Formats: sequence, C-alpha cells, structure tokens
Amino acid sequence: MLRVAVVGSGPSGVYAAQTLVQQREVPGVRVDVLDRLPAPYGLVRYGVAPDHEKIKSLQGSLRTVLEDERIRFLGNVEVGGPQLSTARLLELYHAVVYCVGAARDRLLGIPGEELAGVHSATAFVAWYSGHPDAVAEAFDLPGVGSAVVVGAGNVAVDVTRMLARGEQELAPTDMPQPALGALADSGVKSVSMVARRGPSQGKFTTKELRELGTLPGVAAVVDPAELALDPAYADQDAAAALPAVARRNLEVLRGWAGQDPGGAQRRIGLRFYLRPVEVLAGPGGRVAGMRFERTVPDGCGGVTGTGSYEDIEAQLVLRSVGYQGVPLPGLPFDPVKATVPHAAGRVLREGRASVGEYVAGWIKRGPTGVIGTNRPCAKETASSLLQDAAVLARRELPGDPLDALRAAGLHPVEWPGWLAIETAETDLGRSLGRRSVKIPDWPGLLTAANAGAGA
Repeated sequence: MLRVAVVGSGPSGVYAAQTLVQQREVPGVRVDVLDRLPAPYGLVRYGVAPDHEKIKSLQGSLRTVLEDERIRFLGNVEVGGPQLSTARLLELYHAVVYCVGAARDRLLGIPGEELAGVHSATAFVAWYSGHPDAVAEAFDLPGVGSAVVVGAGNVAVDVTRMLARGEQELAPTDMPQPALGALADSGVKSVSMVARRGPSQGKFTTKELRELGTLPGVAAVVDPAELALDPAYADQDAAAALPAVARRNLEVLRGWAGQDPGGAQRRIGLRFYLRPVEVLAGPGGRVAGMRFERTVPDGCGGVTGTGSYEDIEAQLVLRSVGYQGVPLPGLPFDPVKATVPHAAGRVLREGRASVGEYVAGWIKRGPTGVIGTNRPCAKETASSLLQDAAVLARRELPGDPLDALRAAGLHPVEWPGWLAIETAETDLGRSLGRRSVKIPDWPGLLTAANAGAGA
C-alpha cells in the first residue's frame, strides 16, 4: 500500500488526492489530506466572495472527494512548524504533495504604504470570509467615506463589490456576524477601483465586471476620456485582435461611460491609466488619500508616465496587485518566481528530483489561472508520483502517521470534527435568523470540532 500525504485541502490538494485514489495503475493508494486549519476547502471557503454562491457550491464536489474511504482529512496540523518538520513528514509517508498556495500579497512599494487604513485585499477578504487568522479590528468602516482599491483583477472587483453591497444582500450569505455588522454600518459612499493600464488589459472576467453595474442602489461610472486612451477602444482592428473577454469588458465599460450616478446611494468609479505613487497621510497618521500619476500607452503593451498627477480621497486603501508564494521551512524555494523548483511536479533540490516530494497548485506554478486550472496541474503532479510509486513503496513506514502526529503533540481534527463545525455554524446562523454563519476564530472552531470528536 502506498501512503501519501497531501498538504493543503484546497482545490489543488483535493484534486491531487482524487487522482491518486481513483487511478487503477497503482492499487491500494491511501491519502491523508493535511491542513493547518481545522476546516477544509482552502480558498473555496476562505477566498471566494460569500455572495458568489455558485462558485462556493464547489465545496460539495470537494466534500465528495474527502468523504472517500481511501482519503482521510486531518485538519489543525501545521507542517513546517516545531512539531512537524517537512523531513519528519516524509518519514511518515511514502510521498508528500505540497499544495500550500500563495499566501502573501504583493506590495505597491510606494511611500505611505505603512499608514493606518492601508491593507491588502487579501486581509480584507480573509476578514469578511471568516478566516481565523484575520484581524477583525483592523477595518474601521464606519469612519470611511471613500475607499480606493488598487488593482484590476477579480479580487479587486470582489472587494469593491463587497464595500458597495448593502446589508440586505449580504445577510443571506455565510459571512461572520461581526463582518456583516461592520459592513452594514459602513460609511462608504464612494469606491474607486484604479488600474495603471487600460481597460482592455484588465484581468477581471466579464461576469465579475457586470456585477458591479447591477448592485442595488449603486452606480458604476467610467470616465470616457480614460476609455478613449485605450488603443482598442476606438480602433476596430485593435479591438478585434483582443481576447474575447477583453472585447466583452470594453462593451460593458462603454455602457457605463459618463453615466450619471443620479440618486444612487453609493458610487463605484472605475479608473484607468493611473499609477500609484504615494499614499497621502491625514490626521493621526491615517490614510487620507492616494496620489496617482497619469499614464498613457507606450505602444508596446505597457504604459509610460506623463508627469501629470491626480489625488483621490480615501480613508481606506486596499491593494490587490497579486499574490506570492512563501517559503515553507525545509523545502527549496525560488525567490524570484516565489515557487518551489520542480519538474512536472517533482520537487528539485539543487537541480535533482527529491525522492518522495512533490508540489501542485500555486506553489508549483505561481498564482495564475482559475479554480479549474488546478485540476490538470494536480493531475500532472499525481502522474509523476505514480510513475515513481515502485521506488517509493520500497520504504517501510513506522505505522499509522496519525499516531505519530498525536505523539508529537498535535491535535488533528478529523472528518467528524469538521462535520461538528458545520453543525455549529448552522446552529449559529439559526440563532441569528440567518442561514449557516461561519465561526471566525480559532477557539470557536476548535471547541466545535472537539465537541464533535467527543460525541
């Protein structure tokens, strides 16, 4: 029997586990899916916006995989920490597949970025998604009238939408009650989503973009002059050469160009060709606004500065300019690509494949693609592992890894513990007159899990 540990229970980890147990070439594969959190599903639970129920429903598919009798979920297990090194983990399993994502956001690298009120979109998403590591007190929304979101991807669109939504639309979601209350009491009236390049180069999908124009009581506005700067806006031949999604995005933005916000309660302004150069300080060392330099297309797909500047008022700044992988103690790491060096998923140490160590997901390829991109990525890695199975299985293991984890002082949350968390969140939602509501803190999650384990 080949025993494999998969570190990370998000889509890439679950898809890797699924591929390993469902293939027929190597019989008897057993997989333990380990996660630092007591709850599974990774970014599907803690990264997908709570109002995107269709995408969040993917949890059902991941759940089916994790309920396979050949797969065991072990949450609340931190790999790379003092109790469980990567070397020790490899002693307990024939092979380990690391699917640990890209947990760090990129910085803007401009003066004033350290001011109070400047946050990463990652931190904001974690807060309203109920991640137990989130710092709840960081977001003082009642004191915010204007917000700036720097970025032009789907995460930027998500956080812009969440700032503009009203309580009535958010209450049916599984958003934690404190976050719901804070957003309901928010003073935000204006959100500017700002990109340094043009609309045809935005990384958002058309579906996400369109949503901004359908929010009740919200006006989505675009400056026609900024659209006109885009070479593809007025040139039909240039537009025809664009990917289909970029052409559709331009059509959506055309419909919003010069739109009068009228009596809208909140306003979303989509700004283009503005490069952030400084965060402006106000009283008490808090952010008061951002300074941007106007850019123009350089004719080579990039932009160049014009020396003209514009200040946008803001009491909250969220940067959404990409993610980076972070080193996991004991694994090699490429600081330039922010990934683990690999060949078809096999971890490389000094250019040679490390026997029994593999990677999949963002830590393998970087933070690119959509959720579905993880399936072929994980399949490639699993195929490499299975090709190595004959060599890997020769090594005798010391016994059930779960016993060793407990002996090391870890307290794994098994599947019944996770089901108890689900039940506790359903009960919490019922008590608040809502549907299931996430428990957003470590003590609450572990208390619920332990109650289930003792049942």
